[in-house]
Amino acid sequence: MRIHVQNDPHDRPFGITPEQWQAAAARAPDVGQDHVVSYGRTPEEFAAALAEAEILVIAVSELAGRFPMAAPRLKVIFCTSAGVDKLAPFDWLPPGVALLNNRGVHAAKAGEFGIMAVLMLAARMPELIAAQRAERWQKLHSGSVRGRRLTVVGLGSLGGAAATQAAHFGIEVTGVRTRPSPHPACTRVIAVDDLDSVLPDSEFLLLACPLTEATRNLMDRRRLSLLPEGAGVVNIGRGPLLDQEAICDLLDAGKLGGAVLDVFTPEPVPPGHRLWTTKNLVMTPHVSADDVATYNPLSLDLLFINLRAMKEGKPLPNQVDPQRGY
Repeated sequence: MRIHVQNDPHDRPFGITPEQWQAAAARAPDVGQDHVVSYGRTPEEFAAALAEAEILVIAVSELAGRFPMAAPRLKVIFCTSAGVDKLAPFDWLPPGVALLNNRGVHAAKAGEFGIMAVLMLAARMPELIAAQRAERWQKLHSGSVRGRRLTVVGLGSLGGAAATQAAHFGIEVTGVRTRPSPHPACTRVIAVDDLDSVLPDSEFLLLACPLTEATRNLMDRRRLSLLPEGAGVVNIGRGPLLDQEAICDLLDAGKLGGAVLDVFTPEPVPPGHRLWTTKNLVMTPHVSADDVATYNPLSLDLLFINLRAMKEGKPLPNQVDPQRGY
């Protein structure tokens, strides 16, 4: 097959190299061989490749706004990202072309980041960091996380991994998903429609769901206010999942104990924005789930898993449902 890899010229650490492709193809010899693979970074290289490409491997940032354009042989678009919200609505997708994401690649790193953030909040690290910056010796005691209550919204690869890590520490995890099917790391799982019922008992809240029209502003001011005094909030999903102004107000007022946010609206956060100085807020610049060492190898392994399924006439494991948005 003719495969084109379009790399983001501004994100070189995550550009797929011929060496990475060859190594992944060797790991999947039944579907990795006999392909003609091209690589590009410029609009001209993209347009030239699409005249012949059957499979396009591309970052979401590079794909957004590219279509409609002539791609007569295209069968599959594989996005090197789990979140595809920037591509919605999906009316640009050529008929008969399968859109895939790399859901699953982020699990290990996201799970570790998620539990790190919860442990930081439990240990009152945002307050201790603030005291250090103020050169103030302030003893702030905290206890073990065992037996404390965490609510994880979204039990896909990110949230599921974070829930699993939390369970290892003896944290009581409540999962929230579209349909309340069980998850092995959760003591209970509820439907998202019942979210209000668990927020008053949630000592920690971790957001890890996809951004869709159904989840946009899911944690609005009313819902954030349902959290108990001193609760901690973690967001590794997407910035628009919560009301930023509301969480800043609640943190500055001392209603919430702290927050670790990895995603924002907009990104990057501009200089002078109140997020930079909000009380007991730790900010990280959208780095919670990306491991440079494993990201591309795992993404390419997933692509070959999907190509194998296509060859065998089976459903593609990573195919995005345009109706659901993920």
